[in-house]
Amino acid sequence: MASIKLLGIAGSLRKASTNRGLLRAARSRLPEGAEMEIADLSDIPFYNQDIAEKPAPVRRVLAQIEAADALALASAEYNYSLAPALKNILDWASREPDNTLLAGKPVAILGAGGGMGTSRAQYHLRQICVFLDLRPLNKPEVFANAFAGGFDGDGNPVDEKLIGHVAELMRHLVDAVAARR
Repeated sequence: MASIKLLGIAGSLRKASTNRGLLRAARSRLPEGAEMEIADLSDIPFYNQDIAEKPAPVRRVLAQIEAADALALASAEYNYSLAPALKNILDWASREPDNTLLAGKPVAILGAGGGMGTSRAQYHLRQICVFLDLRPLNKPEVFANAFAGGFDGDGNPVDEKLIGHVAELMRHLVDAVAARR
């Protein structure tokens, strides 16, 4: 089977983001035959329909989305919803003709945040996925409390149980891609 290409996109732009840390853990625990890039959203401008030509950073990430067989979306929770940077890149991608970058693509959703570990943000993200015709996995769910000691100072998860849940989610995502092929 050809290699499975995944793209991780974190909504948080912080250098020590626990959501980027979850994606790094996911990348390090991928099943054989899978690889993952992690997109950089730090230079992506807000979507604006008046911009006639997509800026180079937007073209870069859209090309990564196009090349990916599936997405892993990690979002912090801001004011009971998903991080604006993640919503913004999905808005850019959704404007491609016939939704070709997103339609039917499997998606794993995970997140680290306060109290309920991004459950409300993930619910909103699932609603967006429905409209964009993305195919989010229903199980397993990965919600992590970023403030309960399970991450190091660089945002990397250190809790083996959490890392195991992330690895299981990636196995399911790879299985979804294989089933789609």
